[in-house]
Parts: sequence; C-alpha cells; structure tokens
Amino acid sequence: MTEHTGTGEAEEPAARTVVRVLLADDEHLIRGALAALLALEDDLEIVAEAASGPEAVAMARAHRPDVAVLDLQMPGADGVKVATQLRDLLPGCRSMIVTSHGRPGHLKRALAAGVRGFVPKTASAQQLAEIIRTVHGGNRYVDPELAADAISAGDSPLTAREAELLELAADGAPVAEIAERASLTPGTVRNYLSAAAAKLGAENRHTAVRIARGRGWL
Repeated sequence: MTEHTGTGEAEEPAARTVVRVLLADDEHLIRGALAALLALEDDLEIVAEAASGPEAVAMARAHRPDVAVLDLQMPGADGVKVATQLRDLLPGCRSMIVTSHGRPGHLKRALAAGVRGFVPKTASAQQLAEIIRTVHGGNRYVDPELAADAISAGDSPLTAREAELLELAADGAPVAEIAERASLTPGTVRNYLSAAAAKLGAENRHTAVRIARGRGWL
C-alpha cells in the first residue's frame, strides 16, 4: 500500500514578488495614463512619479524603487544622465529608457550608463510591464530595430570634450560664455567647436549641434 504524507490540502502558489516602479516623464498625460495601466498589474507598484531629471533622482532617493522607467528627454537632465546618477546612488535600482526619439547614439550612451532596457514609446502597456519584469530579473531588453540601427550607425566621431562644448553651445550661448562655463579660454573653445563642426561636415557650430543631436551623439 502506498503511504501518503501531508495534510491532503492543496498548496497555495507562492506570491509573486511586487516590483516597485518609478515613472519619470515630463508629459503628464502620458505619465498618468501609463501609471494607471501599469497599476492594473498585480506584481507592479508605482511608488513615485517625476516630471524632470532632478525630480526623478530625488524621488528615487526617497522611495528606493526596484526599477526606474525614465523618459529619454526630460527637463534638467535626460534619462541617460539620471540613470548614471542612480547607478551610483542606488545600485539596487535598475534603470530603463522609454523614448520616441530612439536614435543609435542614444542607445549606445544608455548602455554605457548601465541602462538595462531601451524601449520605444510605441510599446504597449502589457509589453512594458513584461520588460519591467525582465529588467527587474537581472536581464536586459533592447528593442531589436533600435539595436540593428545602432550596430549599422557606427560610433560618434566626437571626443568627450567636443561633445560637451557642443552641448553648451546648443542654446546659442556666445563663445565667451561657453568658455567661462567650461573653464577654458575662448580660443580653445573655438578650436574645439571648429574641430567638431569639421568632423560632422557642418558649416558652423549651430549646424553641428543639430547634426549631432539628430544622430543621438549628444
């Protein structure tokens, strides 16, 4: 006779781990709709929302999320810069980028910053929920089309300093102001900006900024 052990009652399935999520997007309607849709998932909890880069960092420090879902373009600091800060401040928080401007250079910057997910805003809420779980589980997700574009596009020809000075020139600041902000002489700034423009085939620094941003190199 076979001997049975136990109480005979069916074991309850183990509860799913609840993933604490930070949502950061400066478009309030999109952020609110996404928060409402993700909140319908039993294992996802929206613990904080933010509308800018600095606010995202502050909310992450206050609420210590498991996953930060960051818009690429936000006031104050873009999603990649926020991810870089969170990597140092909260090593246990995994970051992912959602964007409607997924250019190859953006993806490469994000991966270098330790971002674990890179997703276009065309993804559905269900897809995003699955990607959040994937990232929380320690894996990486990169949109296949963006990955293919990044491989074919090649690396930025700009040095770190050239890219930095183009960023400072992006708002139309005069060379003297850029030099003061970068702690360089005006002549050195002109040389860097001229070199950057030449590498990009641009007639001036303003066109160079537009080209570099269009390719995701800034």
